[in-house]
Amino acid sequence: MLRSAALSRVTALQRSSRIATPFVLAAARRGMASGAPIEKLNSKTGAQSIFRGSEGPHVKDLSPSPVTPTHEVKGDWVLFHPVYSPDELNAVEVLYRTPTTFADKFAYGLVKLSRWGFDVVSGYKYKPIPPGSNMSVAELREKGYAMNDKQWLTRILFLESIAGVPGMVAATLRHLKSLRLLRRDSGWIHTLLEEAENERMHLMTFLTLRNPGIFMRGLILAAQGVFYNIFFLSYLVSPKTCHRFVGHLEEEAVLTYTRAIEELEGGLLPEWENLAAPSIAKDYWRLPQNATMKDVLYVVRSDESTHRFVNHSLGNLDPDDINPFAIREPDMHVKGKTIELTREMAAKYVNDNEKLIQDHAAESPKA
Repeated sequence: MLRSAALSRVTALQRSSRIATPFVLAAARRGMASGAPIEKLNSKTGAQSIFRGSEGPHVKDLSPSPVTPTHEVKGDWVLFHPVYSPDELNAVEVLYRTPTTFADKFAYGLVKLSRWGFDVVSGYKYKPIPPGSNMSVAELREKGYAMNDKQWLTRILFLESIAGVPGMVAATLRHLKSLRLLRRDSGWIHTLLEEAENERMHLMTFLTLRNPGIFMRGLILAAQGVFYNIFFLSYLVSPKTCHRFVGHLEEEAVLTYTRAIEELEGGLLPEWENLAAPSIAKDYWRLPQNATMKDVLYVVRSDESTHRFVNHSLGNLDPDDINPFAIREPDMHVKGKTIELTREMAAKYVNDNEKLIQDHAAESPKA
């Protein structure tokens, strides 16, 4: 078990530092924008002839990692997660996808309704600070222009406790479908599980700063029970609409963390200005030992931008299409500035992934 966990972590480092590296912004925008045979994206008719690696990375498909952990890995996670460069952390933009179909508009409206209810529950109300204001932090908080650290933690803990549900539900249903139909999943399960674990690690990180009381725990219990079952049934009916819903939900998450960063950098969150990042965050995101809560907010926002990009992209695919992110994901210069891959772009990306694996196999010494 220990050996398996260690191998998974090494594989995650390899995948982050080696497989994704060749994907640069200029090449991405040129390559994904060009045409590609869409029929190759669909795996339903050729379930047993998908190209090597389409279900996810194998240790033999990866180069030795130049990244060596500088300290003992202590976390309870084993799945892939990105480790961001400083440039990537600053590449995230607040973006919104314009709904086009009825299903898109329904998902978007449901997110806005959920956002309103979530704002009420967490006591959040965004009010822009009046221009030229010279109010103190205490006055700004008293008049509702800024939140204190406890209010931010209440909002974040509730958000992350719910955000970890969709990926797990979708992965479970696709796992059961693969077993039931006796065919491959085409790489979706691992990406969805990675999202669920990543959101859970957000929750574990912020829990080190606050232990919720019984009322908050009761709200989380009720919300999870309702949301899990609704999302479960909805995913059975329309996976595309569910991924679109999550994509719009992550748009709001990116906005929330962007505002938290702005308040922190603007001096409105003095409690977090010099607060050291939790040890679990330093380990999970490979942060430097002198990392602070500001660094944590930046990496969490980048994660949410990834989920925004991935779910909007999956929402453009058919359920039997190959997951274009099974092998690698674009870096944050793409995921932070682009809202989605269209189905045509995804097909081109899958072809690029296939060529990447084939080239690596050709260059590797034969066993």
